Amino acid sequence: MADELVFYTNPMSRGRIARWMLEETGVPYTTELLTFGGSIKAPEYLAVNPMGKVPTILHGKTVVTECAAICAYLADTFADTGLAPRPEERGNYHRWMFFAAGPLEAAVTNHALGYHIPPDKSRMAGYGSYADVMDTLEKAVSASPYIAGNRFTAADVYVGSHVAWGLGFGTIEKRQAFADYVGRVTDRPAYKRAHAIDEEAMQAMQKSA
Repeated sequence: MADELVFYTNPMSRGRIARWMLEETGVPYTTELLTFGGSIKAPEYLAVNPMGKVPTILHGKTVVTECAAICAYLADTFADTGLAPRPEERGNYHRWMFFAAGPLEAAVTNHALGYHIPPDKSRMAGYGSYADVMDTLEKAVSASPYIAGNRFTAADVYVGSHVAWGLGFGTIEKRQAFADYVGRVTDRPAYKRAHAIDEEAMQAMQKSA
């Protein structure tokens, strides 16, 4: 029997990225919905993820946290899905997934909080400036139909989620290249299933609050 796959999440969190990735794999999983300020800090969950954050997956005895790691782990573990990179795609796949996990998220978060790196301190920030990150991201999503090349991979789940959220919340500049990329990567049955599941879960949790 295959190891059980348990998904810990809250529909109003980055857990939506992991949900999309799980739906892309088509692998059966069970969902544990956690509440902020409640079960997410309960001892039972902290024993799984001491950070008390979501998402987390528990695959048998293996615990994986952090959205980029979850996407990469699921792509590698369920390789027959074709979501992991081919040899010629590995460079772009890893480059842009970790760009999104590092420079992009840091720059967007700081920008949203109104914190702007002084020009003379830009080398300390790791990402330089918000403008540098936006320009680099535009080049990345414009170079090919998908972030690693000509086909969809797990890196598109992760990068695409960041760009979609950023456009939706106004934390990423509205550029045509970003909108076109998001349109390509979200026009997928797995994305639509994941979105519907999380929307339903969010409404149910709000009603029971």
